[in-house]
Amino acid sequence: MSEIAQGAVHTVELDGCTYSWSQTLKEVSITVPVPQGTRGKDLDIQILPSKLSVKLKGQVLFSGSLAKDVKVDDSTWTIDSQREVQIHLEKLNGTSWWECVIQGHAKIDTTKIQPENSKLEDLDGDTRAMVEKMMFDQRQKEMGKPSSDDLKKQDMLAKFQREHPEMDFSKAKMG
Repeated sequence: MSEIAQGAVHTVELDGCTYSWSQTLKEVSITVPVPQGTRGKDLDIQILPSKLSVKLKGQVLFSGSLAKDVKVDDSTWTIDSQREVQIHLEKLNGTSWWECVIQGHAKIDTTKIQPENSKLEDLDGDTRAMVEKMMFDQRQKEMGKPSSDDLKKQDMLAKFQREHPEMDFSKAKMG
């Protein structure tokens, strides 16, 4: 089974219109070839939360319900070199892969997508803290040292011993 690299380009041909698209977890990029000399005023592109429509001089190139919802205010389109329309859709749920852009169009197998490695700075605070703790614990384990939880337990025991000097811990079994 071959894997699909994140950002791999997929081409769709439908009713005489061809477009290509790629995705990351957060966004979908669509490229639509148009005749040389096409200007922005020749295009009517509507990006709605769950629908996309692309028209050239009144003719529908493609239109339909999106695979999943998008953030309209963060989605844009531009015309590149008067021969390609670039559509950028910001996913509403930036944690899932799309099988297709428009429902009913050709699908891809999302189980084969190979995501790029996440960067710690891309993670939210709680997730980042958990990942950093796991990385610290892994390094400690590799060096034969106690994990963060073990260190916390040792600190609590030392504090308890300081607060209760009257107790004899010399015969206590720890570990």
